Amino acid sequence: MRLSEEGKRPQSRFSPRRAFRQEAQANTDVSSTPTRTQDPVKVTTDTTFDLLLPPIKKALSERKYTIPTEVQRQCIPHILDGHDMLGSAQTGTGKTAAFTLPLLQRVALDRKPYRSKHARVLILAPTRELAVQIRESIQSYGAHLKVRETVVYGGVSQRPQEQAMRQGVDFLVATPGRLMDLVGQGIIRLDGIEALVLDEADRMLDMGFIHEIRRIISLLPKERQTLFFSATLSSEIRSLAGDLTRNPMSVSIAPEDPTVDRIAQKVFFVDSKKKHSLLLSVLDKLEARRVIVFTQMKHVANKLAEKLNKSGVRASAIHGNKSQSARMKALDSFRSGRIRVLVATDVAARGIDVDGITHVVNYELPKEPATYVHRIGRTARAGSEGKALSFCSADERGQLKGIERMIRKPIPADHDHDFHCPLAARPLVSRPASSTSSADNRSRSDARRRRWSHARPPRNGQAPRKGRSRSKAA
Repeated sequence: MRLSEEGKRPQSRFSPRRAFRQEAQANTDVSSTPTRTQDPVKVTTDTTFDLLLPPIKKALSERKYTIPTEVQRQCIPHILDGHDMLGSAQTGTGKTAAFTLPLLQRVALDRKPYRSKHARVLILAPTRELAVQIRESIQSYGAHLKVRETVVYGGVSQRPQEQAMRQGVDFLVATPGRLMDLVGQGIIRLDGIEALVLDEADRMLDMGFIHEIRRIISLLPKERQTLFFSATLSSEIRSLAGDLTRNPMSVSIAPEDPTVDRIAQKVFFVDSKKKHSLLLSVLDKLEARRVIVFTQMKHVANKLAEKLNKSGVRASAIHGNKSQSARMKALDSFRSGRIRVLVATDVAARGIDVDGITHVVNYELPKEPATYVHRIGRTARAGSEGKALSFCSADERGQLKGIERMIRKPIPADHDHDFHCPLAARPLVSRPASSTSSADNRSRSDARRRRWSHARPPRNGQAPRKGRSRSKAA
């Protein structure tokens, strides 16, 4: 927000924190004499959740959430005060609750009549799975509040989404593509949005949603609260955040340690053709009750899930080629425990939020080191511990080296298994730097190209090239 002449942020925006204080002050008996109940020197427990309304705190207590995470501790007070936010945090640190809780309080303290086709809070998510899970979080944390919410995504019939928007909602969670479709049809209007949340903004850019995002922003009111969350903060992300936010409060949680500390990581060196046998051995020996296995390719995920089922391990695959109903069915079966293993590609790496995942298996190492962090972040959530196992073949040593370089520490290796491959375990040998300069290499390449250009045979209808020829006749 623009600074006033005194250098302070203007207080024109609605502040749920101020409203809560006013309501609490109005309900306090001013005639009563306060009593000193605690020594001020004594350290008290964290009071972040005390800023929230009793119905919200009741919902948190029912979910056994009593202590806020670091990102919640830093974000909730600023969002309650009406500030814009630029947040970067590890996967699995409670980022969704960090913006959902204060926005629920904002809506509850400033009730307004519903308007057809309108929403008050817009939350953009890159994938259908993440959008559904954000909506579930709103329903859970707002269980004792009277709020309306809906989710909009592609791959399913839009009729239920039309019906929900016809009545008007408080929270609209959407993927950019389907949202723009419904806006173009006149089913949704965005001129009444009071708060905008971009969750996993870097993932949306990776998926090519930048143009849709900018079109959506152009339809929103300029006077709004904007909350911008991203797992990484590249220059492109910071540029986009600068265009969307005004004087944002920045929060960055543990940027020097990109992996979740509670995850025990281990790498197995194995021949690529024996990875399936190693996986069956791991599932048999370890107490792997709920496992996500990540692959690079969709067809590999399908074949692996099929092989696991034939071997007696209940499994299902989830990836971009699956229909929305098939993906939701697989996730529901995974949550309920009807299947033990969920085989997924990276399209679901940031969209799966299931409690109690004991193990993440990198059946194939990702091409991008940052993807490794998002994958293993599916375990060790909500204060629990988890394990991340990576299968590395000889041709994946470069990817493993990139991952270890990013997390700035080696991943412990397990050599004591039946499928150990010494060739894959052999460390990479760095090539010595060439003694010749790059300019010399370029000049030699140019000379070689000129010599071969003279040796090319003439085209039809063209005179032969002059110069030296490599043919014997010449």
